[in-house]
Amino acid sequence: MEASRETKGGLIRDLTTGSVPGTLLRFSMPLFLSGLLQMVYNMVDMVVVGKFVGTEGLSAVAIGGEVLQLITFVAMGFSNAGQILISRYVGEGRRDKVGEMVGTLFTLLTTLALVITAVFLFSYQGIMRWLNTPEDIWEFTRQYSVTCVWGTVFIYGYNLVSAILRGMGDSKHPFLFIAIASVINIVLDVIFVWPLGMGPLGAALATVIGQAVSFLFALRLLYRNREQIRFDFKPAHFRLYGETTRSLLALGIPMVIQSAAVTFSMLFVNSYVNTYGTVAVAVTGVARKLESMIGVVSQAISSAGGAMISQALGAKKTHRVPRVVLTALWVVAIPAGMFAVVTIFRPEWLFGLFSDDPAVLNMAITYIPVALVQYLGATLRPASFALINGSGNSKLNLAVALLDGIAARIGLALLLGVELGMGILGFWYGNALAGLVPFLIGSVYLVSGRWKVPRKARS
Repeated sequence: MEASRETKGGLIRDLTTGSVPGTLLRFSMPLFLSGLLQMVYNMVDMVVVGKFVGTEGLSAVAIGGEVLQLITFVAMGFSNAGQILISRYVGEGRRDKVGEMVGTLFTLLTTLALVITAVFLFSYQGIMRWLNTPEDIWEFTRQYSVTCVWGTVFIYGYNLVSAILRGMGDSKHPFLFIAIASVINIVLDVIFVWPLGMGPLGAALATVIGQAVSFLFALRLLYRNREQIRFDFKPAHFRLYGETTRSLLALGIPMVIQSAAVTFSMLFVNSYVNTYGTVAVAVTGVARKLESMIGVVSQAISSAGGAMISQALGAKKTHRVPRVVLTALWVVAIPAGMFAVVTIFRPEWLFGLFSDDPAVLNMAITYIPVALVQYLGATLRPASFALINGSGNSKLNLAVALLDGIAARIGLALLLGVELGMGILGFWYGNALAGLVPFLIGSVYLVSGRWKVPRKARS
């Protein structure tokens, strides 16, 4: 088995050689571990607050996490687009374009981070009301949300640096940086929430500090390797390069819309769920965290597969693309199946990690069938997103965003939860079933072979 070779320049690696399963697993493993650590330090907020503050604190962190999603979807969309384009430039051997993309990403995302921070600081109360935040947890939720908003620039910074590294084939350093953030967050979480008694405010502060330190380490790595990435970090080069910016916007805007559609539709559904009270909020929040466990595998495979497909298309090795898609399916299916078994036979243990409230544990049992649908979607989606994103098909990205995020998620939730009178179960199922839409679209796209056609976003 031939390993994917490292190209000249320590950060850039060739993902178009060697066995597809071997290359995908090697590249995705650090991404998986990064996602796992990120999930762990996000879950630590809920575990620590749930244990030391109670159900009210747990529910506040759950809703605060929803507010945080509104902050991050722009960073995720443009960062993922930048990663795909950098992978394409590496595959085509256009190293000068990598440097231009670095400057463009820094300029665009830093500006957006500052604007979004200002907007949210003036509008967070309206957002909390839109989410139907219960009055008994209003102050806890406000503390957690506002503190996290102040860390927006670090969230955006980490995402853009990680996207640059992944686009060049380096998935190890992003793992190291998220490990730093996780350790800091876990230690400070316990200190701030328990002995210092800061509650959700302390959990949010620990998260922001961890993200800030992680971003500074990541930035230092890029600066030390500035010759390899063809970007010298001089102020004059932090700008929007014309052709590169057009390519980024052509692919990035649909990806941002996709992230926004999914995020807003989930928040729309959760706004209905939140009307069922604090216990329902807590169960839904814990369920989201549990779903994110298999989600980290999905995200790792989707990101790694997208980079591999983008490099393969750039190097005109189209025969590798279907292999990447099929490999992504079975790689995610194995852990998803194992996690489903644990959820079916040990649900009290899983939810008990976050709360020992009998009311929360009793309602959690009703979520088990919904969780299984969620796991199925998490298994099927990554291969489709890897193909759609890796091929740079911005129009199809937009179609997925509208169908998955708006038509299916909101439509099914309202149909099942309101029209058919299923209540909270209907809203849960609507959200879960919508997750199958990307697989249906991606499967048709794979069979059609249209992913072989060059896209303008790749210029």
